[in-house]
Amino acid sequence: MISRFFIERPIFANVIAIVTVIIGLICLAKLPVAQYPQIIPPTIQVSTRYPGASADVVAATVGVPLEQAVNGVDNALYMSSTSSNDGSYTLTVTFDVGTDLNTSLALVQNQVNSALAQLPGNVTQQGVTVKKVSTNILLVVSLYSEDAQFDGSFLSNYAIINLQNPLARLPGVGQVRVFGAGPYAMRVWLDPDRLKYFNLTASDVVNAIQNQNVQVVAGQLGAPPVPSDQALQFTIGALGRLSTVSQFEDIVVKSDNSATAQIVRVRDIGRVELSRQSFANYARTDGRRSAQIVVFSLPEANAIAVANRIYQAMAEMSKHFPKGLSYGIHYDTTRFVREAIHGVYETLFEAAILVLLVIMVFLQDVRAVLVPATTVPVTIIGAFIAMALLGFTVNLMTLFALILAIGIVVDDAIVIVENAAYYIERGLAPKDATIKAMGEMTGPVMGITLVLTAVFLPAAFLPGITGQLFRQFALVIASIAIISAINALTLKPAQCALWLKPHAQDKPSNWFYRGFNSAYGWCGAQSSWWPCFLLSSSLPGGTLRASRPVSCPPRIRAMPSLSPGCLTRQPSPGRGRWQRRSVPFSGKRRAWLIG
Repeated sequence: MISRFFIERPIFANVIAIVTVIIGLICLAKLPVAQYPQIIPPTIQVSTRYPGASADVVAATVGVPLEQAVNGVDNALYMSSTSSNDGSYTLTVTFDVGTDLNTSLALVQNQVNSALAQLPGNVTQQGVTVKKVSTNILLVVSLYSEDAQFDGSFLSNYAIINLQNPLARLPGVGQVRVFGAGPYAMRVWLDPDRLKYFNLTASDVVNAIQNQNVQVVAGQLGAPPVPSDQALQFTIGALGRLSTVSQFEDIVVKSDNSATAQIVRVRDIGRVELSRQSFANYARTDGRRSAQIVVFSLPEANAIAVANRIYQAMAEMSKHFPKGLSYGIHYDTTRFVREAIHGVYETLFEAAILVLLVIMVFLQDVRAVLVPATTVPVTIIGAFIAMALLGFTVNLMTLFALILAIGIVVDDAIVIVENAAYYIERGLAPKDATIKAMGEMTGPVMGITLVLTAVFLPAAFLPGITGQLFRQFALVIASIAIISAINALTLKPAQCALWLKPHAQDKPSNWFYRGFNSAYGWCGAQSSWWPCFLLSSSLPGGTLRASRPVSCPPRIRAMPSLSPGCLTRQPSPGRGRWQRRSVPFSGKRRAWLIG
């Protein structure tokens, strides 16, 4: 018998429990914290731009080749694309829940590369981006000016240059996007009448800007091979990509080598200004112009830990803000998660206290209560080991499973304590009584565990998002049942053999227990008469008789020997035992008494 091994070696049993608690606490500190399990299908986003093209042109020249190439990628559920009049294109590929996005990312990238040759040249120059995207917004940082001295373009560019990359480097951050006025751009507004006067078109201006706004490599002076008397070597620096309004205004669009030597520059046919790239977007916070920094977390990241890092990073970077620039985090999804998890933890603690109080009231023995009391922390904390091995997170579903399991984990311990106390009252030593009790209870404990596991495991095989939601709930309860059984077969017998003592028969119980036993006995007497009457009246000439006292708690027992009389609950002096009271009925029948 496995329990006898631990009864004779209680230190070994305690070491197993202590190690379980230590490893469980380590897993709890490492487990991600989220509101719900990962039930949202993961996505991969393909994005690019076709400057100057309409939505129809983007859909026809960019969307069709990319969608035909990506279609049919492994584990993909569906695709959705968006083409805008500003030339932007976004293709979102949604995959099945549980798909490894790292593998899918490589597959999508290969498919996109095969379609690059079919895209317009301007699109390939812009580049095609393929990246994992989380659909869950973690929080939004609002960057604004208190005195309105900064416009939307400045705020957006400051966020892109100084805040976006540091936030994206934080562990657990999947993506950082800046919404608002957008980045700066050099905008050239052309005058159609001036273009017609100089016999030019818009494409001539675009070609001139592209040809002259380049990074020029001018070479070196005095580079080898050189004469022996050459002493110095210089690298020539030339004007490269243009950056100011005046430089763009000086771009030569047309030169005429005729007698008049006419030169047409950009400022002659239009005006140049440094402005925002797009006027279609804007952002405001409390009526003030702002830039919104939207942070997405990785699917496997700890949402609360990532949010804490962002709060700390923003506090550090805000020390270097220009005067008058402020920030605020008004949208934070982890606030609800924190409150919800905190409330569940409180409920978990209250449920544990309530269960122990109920056990104390009914067992009426402090030593007996200590055995199931130590079961709760060992099994509940040990459940975090199973959660870590199964890849689960600390969320509302898994914590709800822990709350529900508190009343389950103490059942095995209560049954073992009751059976050991039964034999101790009959004169056996605590160790011998526990060995005898475990000889009877090992099979039932294993049977209870198998039944509980069989009840909850089928829920883990539900398909789709519903199955993903309830899978963690079912597997956590099944894991707790297994851990509780291991604890009941190792630590509980050792504790019963060491802690349980025979009761002094001459020592009366306190007033609370006496009152509780009296009230419980009265309620039992009132509630058991009617079932006996109905059961006996349904049998022709039925009779109920108890052949021996029955111990609390009531169970279903067979009474083969029946004669005039009926068993009702009457308290006896010893720990809530039942006594027999005769109630006349006629005849003799075999019956079941449901206590």
